[in-house]
Amino acid sequence: MKKRFSSLKEIQKSISESSISLPELVQYYLNQIESNKHLNAFLEVFDTEALEMASTIQNKINNGSAGKLAGMVIAIKDNIVYKDHESNASSKILKGFKSLFSATVVERLIAEDAIIIGRTNCDEFAMGASNENSAFGPVLNAFDTSRVPGGSSGGSAVAVQADMCLASLGSDTGGSIRQPAAFTGIYGIYPTYGAISRWGLIAFASSFDQIGPFTSSPDDMALLLNVITGSDEHDATMHQGPALNIELQKELKPLKIAYITDCLEHPGLEPEIKQATEQFIDVLKSKGHSVEGISFPHLDQMVPCYQVLTTAEASSNLSRFSGLAYGYRSDNAHDLESTFKKSRTEGFGPEVKRRIMLGTFVLTSDFYDAYYTKAQKVRRLIRNKTMDIFNNYDIILTPTTSTVAFKLGEKASNPIAMYLADLFTVQSNLAGIPALSIPFGTHPGNQMPIGMQIMGRPMEESLLLNLAASLQA
Repeated sequence: MKKRFSSLKEIQKSISESSISLPELVQYYLNQIESNKHLNAFLEVFDTEALEMASTIQNKINNGSAGKLAGMVIAIKDNIVYKDHESNASSKILKGFKSLFSATVVERLIAEDAIIIGRTNCDEFAMGASNENSAFGPVLNAFDTSRVPGGSSGGSAVAVQADMCLASLGSDTGGSIRQPAAFTGIYGIYPTYGAISRWGLIAFASSFDQIGPFTSSPDDMALLLNVITGSDEHDATMHQGPALNIELQKELKPLKIAYITDCLEHPGLEPEIKQATEQFIDVLKSKGHSVEGISFPHLDQMVPCYQVLTTAEASSNLSRFSGLAYGYRSDNAHDLESTFKKSRTEGFGPEVKRRIMLGTFVLTSDFYDAYYTKAQKVRRLIRNKTMDIFNNYDIILTPTTSTVAFKLGEKASNPIAMYLADLFTVQSNLAGIPALSIPFGTHPGNQMPIGMQIMGRPMEESLLLNLAASLQA
């Protein structure tokens, strides 16, 4: 098989015409994984299991009883648990941990006959913007292996980029799906907070984290969201309504779109990305949409606000990893206190320890009001200002990132520069609204992909994907 499939519809058509079988498709992806091992996208491949599932599902296809995702081969990020499989969150501290249950999203995928082919590398505990923080080494960008794929879901992004699976799941706390999607030239979405169950997602910052898909097409994105969204008794923070029911339309009515001028005028924005954004605006106007510039005066407050709140939540969430019940335990420990200290010191990487310490600091009684309480107020201000925009506009537009994929090691020694990689993406996480990264052209100098971000009202993923589909067409 030499053809690269870009959507599940293509795969299902080929299977129905008997030009390929599902076991042959899985074997193709396994071969792709093997030939792209140097990219370090996968931490574990479920080869035997995937082939067995392929045979079973092929029989279901033959007798007409297969689920709606039959033919979809998908990878999951290493912080999404899968029963009887290891989940490490790409951290040494969870070495050897096997989950006793599957995440809700995994159960829903399997129920519709998707095949999970493996777990993908990521920044440790999803903390990073380059996938250089993994305990298992960095992931490389398939377009240029001297560059990062973005983070934290870099392995999931590269798995789709390099045709090692049809789609993948990542998690997004401040841009960890959309930034890698932009850096690798594919689609990635941060769904509305509460649209997808977090049950089975190893927590980083619980009021920000969301699971979302990477795909090569809006069609597959819509299909996956329809399957994995919907209320779940295990997650009390969810919207209690039904799952999304996204149908992509052939025609889209004219929309009112606002682009944030502060983003285009930001000194950190590469001129080539500014030019691409202006071209994207021209394309939208040529499609009949109204596009206007607006000011968002809180742009420079968003990353500091995000860092204060997420480090505080990380400090609390990661306190459960102690070296006692499961995972890594230091050989140098000799009593209870040294077990805690040495296991956590040896088990966590530098970036995770940095964020735990920062979070512990902002939660101390002396600084709680000065940092944490103030950041919560700023978050509310950002959400209110964002929702005010939707009183007059259907969609908010920004570039997904301020630069294209940067070189490995370029920002590794400068945490502030790395944190600013989330400059345009954290708004949706702070406000809890859906945001989609759409691939749009390449940098004229280095030919690396560029992404455009569109944000919508809560639970309006359908509008974002319909716009993306109309642009793809």
